[in-house]
Amino acid sequence: MSVSFRGALAALVSVSVLASALPAAAQEALQHVRGKVASITADTLVVKLKSGTPMTIKLAPTWSVAAMKNVTMDAIKPGSFIGTTTIERKDGTGRSLEVHVFPPGVKMGAGHYAWDLRPHSMMTNGDVGKVVAGAKGNTIEVSYPGGMHTVLVPPTAKIVETGPGDRAMVKPGVSVFVMAMKRPDGALAAASVVVGEKGAPPPM
Repeated sequence: MSVSFRGALAALVSVSVLASALPAAAQEALQHVRGKVASITADTLVVKLKSGTPMTIKLAPTWSVAAMKNVTMDAIKPGSFIGTTTIERKDGTGRSLEVHVFPPGVKMGAGHYAWDLRPHSMMTNGDVGKVVAGAKGNTIEVSYPGGMHTVLVPPTAKIVETGPGDRAMVKPGVSVFVMAMKRPDGALAAASVVVGEKGAPPPM
């Protein structure tokens, strides 16, 4: 695995995990940017949000790309390390909206913390333990330091596998997901960009 790809994955998850432990004012410096590329230069990415608002992001000199490839439910198996966005249910379990499977040997962002894909959604990163197939989907146990969460992955959940991408994939019209940090001067900066297979929106 290339150093640049590992760096892209680290940027995807570590910023949110660290921010969850920071004071509210510091957390506000983190922004999840979802939208389509309006323009891109060697060091600047402009993303058009769903609202139509353009968002300008300063790219680090070594910025890299992570690509999400569609896979089936079979990719989620005991021993896999995954991330999943869930909506929590009254019984204390989660219902998955999406699952992203990390490459073998990559374990980043382990934990269970708030996410912003939808109101009240959560992100859980961890090792998959027991997997039980059922009529409504697969129920999986996701373990992380200090805890374990049970999640139902229904047939409607988007399942992708994370792999290395190329900068050429980031072009006007392509949907992207970016974890950006607000600098003291107010500008947004990022070290990685996430794209989906064939330009599909990254599910997280």
